[in-house]
Amino acid sequence: MKISFGWGTRVSGAGRVLWRSALGITALACLTSGLGLGAGAQAQTATVAACVGGVDSDFNGDGLRDTVIADPQATVSGQEKAGQLHVVLGGGKGTVQIHQDTPNVSDVAEAGDQFGFSFAAYDANKDGCSDLAVGIPHEDIGTVPDAGLVHLIFGSTSGIGQGTPDRGFGQGAALGDVAEAEDWVGYSVATTVSSTGIPYLVVGAPGEDVAGKIDSGLVHAVYGTDFKSVSLDQDSPLVWEEREAYDQFGSVVVAAGNFFVVGVPGESIDTDLSAGAVMAFRTSINTDGIPAPTWGMGQGRAAGSEKSAETGDRFGTSMAFVPNKYKNSSGRLEAGFLLAVGVPGEDLADVMDAGAVQTYQITAAESVTHLNWIDQNTDGVEGEAEPGDFFGQTLTGVNTSPTAESTASTVRLAVGVPGEESTEQHLDTGGVQIFPFVGAPGASDAWLEPGSGIPSAPASRQFAGISLGGTRTALFVGMPYGPAEGHAVYGFPWSVTTGGAPTQTWKPGDGVIPAGDGAFGTVVR
Repeated sequence: MKISFGWGTRVSGAGRVLWRSALGITALACLTSGLGLGAGAQAQTATVAACVGGVDSDFNGDGLRDTVIADPQATVSGQEKAGQLHVVLGGGKGTVQIHQDTPNVSDVAEAGDQFGFSFAAYDANKDGCSDLAVGIPHEDIGTVPDAGLVHLIFGSTSGIGQGTPDRGFGQGAALGDVAEAEDWVGYSVATTVSSTGIPYLVVGAPGEDVAGKIDSGLVHAVYGTDFKSVSLDQDSPLVWEEREAYDQFGSVVVAAGNFFVVGVPGESIDTDLSAGAVMAFRTSINTDGIPAPTWGMGQGRAAGSEKSAETGDRFGTSMAFVPNKYKNSSGRLEAGFLLAVGVPGEDLADVMDAGAVQTYQITAAESVTHLNWIDQNTDGVEGEAEPGDFFGQTLTGVNTSPTAESTASTVRLAVGVPGEESTEQHLDTGGVQIFPFVGAPGASDAWLEPGSGIPSAPASRQFAGISLGGTRTALFVGMPYGPAEGHAVYGFPWSVTTGGAPTQTWKPGDGVIPAGDGAFGTVVR
C-alpha cells in the first residue's frame, strides 16, 4: 500500500521508506488538503531588449532577483496536488504562476504530480536570463507511475516560459537508463557553474533500483548548453562505499562552484543501518566518464569529528554548502567551502530523535576538517534537546560576503527544527534556529517560532522549519502546514535576533499571490 505525504513517500510491508520529514506517519495525515488555484498568471512585461545577466534567479532578465515559491499540493485545472510555482518578480512587477498547463511547459497538469516538489535556478543556455529546473518526482511516464521528471523552463525578456519551449529530462532518451515505477527522478535538484563556465544540473533519483538493489538510488548530471548527461551511483568507479538496498543515494543534492555533494541518508555504516553518509564530486568529467569523485564520509569519518555513526541517525538528510574564504598556514586567503550536514535522527543520550548538525571545512586542497557539532544542548545554544525535535531536518546557509574572509557575522546557517513543541497543547509547532557557520555556535544564535518572530499564531503540526531558503540578504521561512490562514513565506534578515520580525511576507490572497493554496511555501528560493 502506498501512502502519499506530499513531501515524501512511505510504503508499508516491504519496508521501503523515503520521506522528506522523519516526523512519523500520523503527523502528515493531518495536513490540510489543496483548496484550489486558478490556472491563470499575471501578465509578464518585457523590460529590456536582452537579458542583463549576472543576477541569480532573474528570469525576465531585468537585472532584479526574482523569488520562487512552490505549492506542490496546489489544485490546477481541477487536478488535485498537480502542483505549481509562484514566481514573484523583482521590483514589484507582479507574480507569474507556472505549472504543467502553462504554455511552453510540456505535458499537462495531472492529479498527484506535485510539480515543484523541488527546483533550482541557473542560466542553462547562457543567454543571461535565469532558467528554472523543476523536479516532479511523482510524474508518471507513460504507464510507469512515479517514474519522475525534471522540466527545464527557460527565462526570457518576455518572461519565464514565454520564449523557448521547455525541455524535459526523464529516464530514457534524455537521461539514459529506463523509467521504472517509483524512481522519483527529480526528488532533488541542484545547479551550479563549473570552473570553466559550463552550466551544470544535478538530479537525484533516490528511488532507483540499481542491479536489483531496491532504492539504492542514482544521480544524473546534465551539463553544457547541449545538455549532455551522465549517470552515477555508489558502484561507479572510485565512489565511496558501495551500492546497497535502501541507501537512497540522491535524496539530497547541493552544489557550489565546481563541486556537488550527494546525501545518502539510508547508507549503512558497518552494522549501523540508515546511519547515513555524504559524498562529493567535481563537476569535471573524468576518464571513467562520470563527475570525478573526491571524498565521502559518515559520522566520525572526518578529521576532528568526535561522534560515530549509529543506526537511524540518517546523516545526510539535509545539507548546506557555501563558498568560504579562510587564511592558510601562511596567512594568505584561500578559497574553499563550508558544509553543514543534518542528522535529524541523532539520539542525545536517552533523548530519541533530538537531532544534530555537523559542520565541516573543505579546503582548496579538498581536505575535510570537522568544525562543530551543534545540537540544542550545546553550550551557549538557546533551547533544550527534546525527543522528536528532529533538529537538522532542513538546512540552508549563506556567505553574505564571499570575496572576504569568512566571519561569524558573514557566514550564517539556519537549522529547521520541525518537531519542536511550542507548548503541551501545540505539538510539532516547530521552529528555526540561526547560527554562525564558523566560530562558536552559541555566540550569536537566534530562535524563531510561530508567535515569536514568525507571525503565524502557534498551532499543532505546523512544522515550522520544514521549509528554508535564502539569498545573500534574506532568510526565507516557509509555513506550508497547519491552519490554512497561517500559510505564508516570511523573509528575515540573516542578522535577525531571537523573536525578530520579518521584513518580507508573501501570503495567498495578499494581492500579490492569488488566494487559495494546498501547501504554499513548501519550497522557496
